[in-house]
Amino acid sequence: MSTARTRLPAEADALEARFALRLTARLEADAQSLPHDISERLRVARMQALAQARHQAMASKRPQTEAASDISVVGVDVRTGTVALGRMGGPGESVWWSRLGWLVPTLVLALGLSGLGEWESREQIARAAQIDTELLGDDLPPAAYLDEGFGEFLRRPPEVLVPVVAPAEAPSDLLASAGS
Repeated sequence: MSTARTRLPAEADALEARFALRLTARLEADAQSLPHDISERLRVARMQALAQARHQAMASKRPQTEAASDISVVGVDVRTGTVALGRMGGPGESVWWSRLGWLVPTLVLALGLSGLGEWESREQIARAAQIDTELLGDDLPPAAYLDEGFGEFLRRPPEVLVPVVAPAEAPSDLLASAGS
């Protein structure tokens, strides 16, 4: 039965240091045998890596100047499709209202949708009332719509449906008969 030996942090650090020393000694020995052009490329790459590491260290130490919540939409040009972003308020100024900027468009949208639903409902009621008025105001009783022969009645041409009325007497004939 093998038991895993736990190392103390000091022992682990010592082992890492010894490994690092042996590794660097080996790399230095092999680096001496490299051609000059390869060693120059390695030197330039090492300098670039150090510069990038310094730049990242400086960027992480630098505090952020503006939070993303401080930036908001200042203007919109619909014709060109551009949006202008800007900072609301000065430094140290309370901008609680800019953080609630989503509230106004949301309320406008909700009220618009509610109004649209109400308008559509009223239009539907008005259309139903118009149909009811036409049905009840027609000479035809509503029970006729249930009759099986009513479909045939509707398929007839309009000339057959309209009764021919005799032409009324001319107004001059009426005056002549009234005078005699």
